[in-house]
Amino acid sequence: MNKELIAIDRPMHEENVTERYLDAPNELSFADLFRVFTPQLLAFFRTRGCETALAEDLAQEVMLAVHLKASQLRERKLFRAWLFKIARNALSHYYRNKAAEADTVDLADFADRLAASHVPAATPAFEFRRWTAFLNPHEQELMRLRFIEQWEYNEIAAAQAVPIGTVKWRVFNARKKLAPYLKAGLYDMRKAA
Repeated sequence: MNKELIAIDRPMHEENVTERYLDAPNELSFADLFRVFTPQLLAFFRTRGCETALAEDLAQEVMLAVHLKASQLRERKLFRAWLFKIARNALSHYYRNKAAEADTVDLADFADRLAASHVPAATPAFEFRRWTAFLNPHEQELMRLRFIEQWEYNEIAAAQAVPIGTVKWRVFNARKKLAPYLKAGLYDMRKAA
């Protein structure tokens, strides 16, 4: 029976804390708001694969944004939805930044090794084909056109009837997949020299 009362009381408690904060945004009312919503934000981030430390950082970031932007809220009854929209945006922003920091390598450094496209085994261009073997056929073709055939992005986009941004994104993702293999190859070559 206590669990039922707690379940019924929880939305009422959230609503009271939210109203108190929106009516008088001060340190005390924000502390109550923080105490009520932070555990929910932590659970939200953890269920989306965030480790505890990251979930805590993101939850604090969201609560700071809520505090700074509370005056922009149009409908008070939508506070909870607004808060979790901020949380979704914070998580998207985090992953977008993380993707931008992805480990890639500049294939231009390998230009001399990739120049010949019809060469026997154990040559640099053959190595490139071996490195790209784990990519899907579409990615292999894209990488061949861009780095072996040396097509420009706009040429690839026109040939494949896709936007140029899509081509650039696909090349970026393929380069990200290749980075560990190419870096290992460079490291091994330097050790042998």
